Amino acid sequence: IYKEMEKAIYEFINNTKWTNDIIQINERIECNLIINVKEQIGVDEFKATAQIQSTRPVFNSSYNSTLLNFMDEDWQFKYILNQPLEFNENENRSNLTSLLAYYVYLMIGLDYDSFSMLGGTTYYQKARQIVNNAQANGGKGWKAFDGTRNRFILIDNLLDNSFKPVRGSYYNYHRLGMDLMSQNVENGREEIKGLLGTLQKVAREKPNSMLLNLFFTAKNEELIGLFSGALPNEKQAIIQILTEIDPGNSNKYQQISRNN
Repeated sequence: IYKEMEKAIYEFINNTKWTNDIIQINERIECNLIINVKEQIGVDEFKATAQIQSTRPVFNSSYNSTLLNFMDEDWQFKYILNQPLEFNENENRSNLTSLLAYYVYLMIGLDYDSFSMLGGTTYYQKARQIVNNAQANGGKGWKAFDGTRNRFILIDNLLDNSFKPVRGSYYNYHRLGMDLMSQNVENGREEIKGLLGTLQKVAREKPNSMLLNLFFTAKNEELIGLFSGALPNEKQAIIQILTEIDPGNSNKYQQISRNN
């Protein structure tokens, strides 16, 4: 059943038309979905965790930058062997397809945000519609009070105007920072350094927010690599800002000053 489940999920994600835009094969988003089934609680019902990851190519390089690296601890779904996975944006046909579609739209939204300023809004709105539809079925993770890190809170952050500076940072970081490094590393690094001040301001107004946590979970190792090449007199200031914004990774950021 698990092999058939894996095949069905793979085909559902890759064969569903998720956008009206014309996407070439080489433009498809590279992603990983690792579902760890913890328990079979019925003949066709499962409890699991899911690790969702997606990347974005950096212009004029072979490097892929991580956009999303998120662990969802609250997957509970039914899967019936040989029954097709069906999805409709306007109704919750199954928790499994709702979960899959939610994260597909999240990945597309982040990807579009990284290529154009606030370009992913349409896809976040689709994800929010999935949240609204799924709430009635009582599955965990779809409601505001289901813990402090859930699907409702994440999509609410992404569509909240007070978090627009964070969303704008995805464009500045990737399009104006990473994509330009093949031409001038210092200019690209300076762009990313500048947006850290923007994120610092949001962190002071919205401490411990899920969207900032999402950003730095994806970016902390990359940031360490980027700023390990900064000037010695800049490194301590950068470490201080990163530690304030992302205290959970404060020990990691000390590597910036130790690396040459």
